[in-house]
Amino acid sequence: MTSQVSSPAEQTDGSVVAEQRKPGGAKDVRRLDRVIIRFAGDSGDGMQLTGDRFTSETASFGNDLSTLPNFPAEIRAPAGTLPGVSSFQLHFADHDILTPGDAPNVLVAMNPAALKANIGDLPRGAEIIVNTDEFTKRALQKVGYDSSPLEDGSLDGYSLHPVPLTTLTVEALKEFALSRKEAERSKNMFALGLLSWMYHRPTEGTEKFLRSKFAKKPDIAEANIAAFRAGWNFGETTEDFAVSYEVAPAAKAFPVGTYRNISGNLALAYGLIAASQQADLPLFLGSYPITPASDILHELSRHKNFGVRTFQAEDEIAGIGAALGAAFGGSLAVTTTSGPGVALKSETIGLAVSLELPLLVVDIQRGGPSTGLPTKTEQADLLQAMYGRNGEAPVPVVAPRTPADCFDAALEAARIALTYRTPVFLLSDGYLANGSEPWRIPELDELPDLRVQFASGPNHTLQDGTEVFWPYKRDPQTLARPWAIPGTPGLEHRIGGIEKQDGTGNISYDPANHDFMVRTRQAKVDGIEVPDVEVDDPHGARTLVLGWGSTYGPITAAVRRLRAAGESIAQAHLRHLNPFPRNLGSVLEQYDKVVVPEMNLGQLATLIRARYLVDAHSYNQVNGMPFKAEQLAAALKEAIDD
Repeated sequence: MTSQVSSPAEQTDGSVVAEQRKPGGAKDVRRLDRVIIRFAGDSGDGMQLTGDRFTSETASFGNDLSTLPNFPAEIRAPAGTLPGVSSFQLHFADHDILTPGDAPNVLVAMNPAALKANIGDLPRGAEIIVNTDEFTKRALQKVGYDSSPLEDGSLDGYSLHPVPLTTLTVEALKEFALSRKEAERSKNMFALGLLSWMYHRPTEGTEKFLRSKFAKKPDIAEANIAAFRAGWNFGETTEDFAVSYEVAPAAKAFPVGTYRNISGNLALAYGLIAASQQADLPLFLGSYPITPASDILHELSRHKNFGVRTFQAEDEIAGIGAALGAAFGGSLAVTTTSGPGVALKSETIGLAVSLELPLLVVDIQRGGPSTGLPTKTEQADLLQAMYGRNGEAPVPVVAPRTPADCFDAALEAARIALTYRTPVFLLSDGYLANGSEPWRIPELDELPDLRVQFASGPNHTLQDGTEVFWPYKRDPQTLARPWAIPGTPGLEHRIGGIEKQDGTGNISYDPANHDFMVRTRQAKVDGIEVPDVEVDDPHGARTLVLGWGSTYGPITAAVRRLRAAGESIAQAHLRHLNPFPRNLGSVLEQYDKVVVPEMNLGQLATLIRARYLVDAHSYNQVNGMPFKAEQLAAALKEAIDD
């Protein structure tokens, strides 16, 4: 992500740092250090597109940012209902930030359901922009309002801006030959224009995007642009918005380089492509569409020019079977899925363990069990990744910590798979997959060299002097077996799920050989070289907070808050969950108390207790949403004081 230097502004609530009064009655401009905006409406109101466009312009402006899309699992949830509300939260700042923010400073509510679903998250004094056209008697009753909150005084503690967004949009598009229903669809662009004026966001990129998106329907493109400009002009001319705001670029937060806004799934797709290029291997993805992993399939399918082959299989089992076949054939093989799909793939993952072939299993975790919460986030697949196969089938596990870090995690997972000839789990989650942040595009010379040597000839001499190829003769350092491409003369060998004889690879039912092979496969995983875990402990704390995966942002933000308040607390975060870093045991022994926040019921804490006999304290949440920094800070403060 951006610089990890602690910033006091991370603990503030979007305070005003300067104010400019313009001459001649022009509107005031206030400068803020950070802002949290949430767009909310029906799933058909275009809130994700609106948030995405505002995010893109914010990234181009140079702010640090973090986003949290939140939408229903249904393709088109019931309009005007609480389950049908879709929202997009964006936190942007003039310094480095770590989370999408706990509480919005601004809520744009397109209907009563959006207001009711989100009002509980707003602090007093927050700004609320509502589309008054949707606050009809029927719409209010649908979500349980006995009276209009715009008129009954229940919103008196907020800065309310009632705006007839639908009416204004339709009026702005009169010159276009659109039906009223078609014109109303552009109200999200009107709202985007208004917010772009309020926060001085660039507009050129959005207009270019709209012309590209609707290139085959230029009238629709120009109508959306007209609505967008009308929203901007409304903010400029209406008396209801007397102030606009500026959030300066986060110039000091970013190391020198070229940046772009990137989501976790996009970063992961780019990381896989980079890994295949660095390994000089074709990339093969065998996948079955599943939320929230499908975007990786969509993205990789666009990059055939990099030697990427994507296969959308008829089911999860076929997807991983094809990927394992591609690994046997010499490709960098990947299969992508989410929790339910991992369960279906488990037998083939065990086969990959037995065959000792490189295979990346990308699990974008979501709420479970079963179908669970398809569009919500969770970290509850860790034990499934560790142990969810029959027999002793150890698999390395790697977990990214931020959306941008998904790129590096993909390269690291590929390194392990290719070097040690093993399937590797990459555990992302819905929060990282759909969230976004600035990412510094690396230089080519910064990427690791992942090239491997295929077997090219005999590697063993029999007692009679005959030279033969043994498919399970191992590298003494890595314990990896040779990777022989099918069709190479003299390197023919058996594959399959039945136990192999050490060295020869022949089918073997010998008890001693099975014991040896099981222990060897475990030793190979245990011996994987991973970096030591780094501990952030500037004050010699007695309490350590240990995290993994996407909890990094909330944990780090909470730790910053505590330190700013004078508390002493240490922090460590795990990327490698199997094997654990070699220094982890000695790190844990240094602290009187270890707290492990997780979006599950304590899976890492269970592993830590079992492995290191440490009384790790779990702090858990499984509500489908990421931790809030304030919530975590309070829990960690309680742990420090206990």
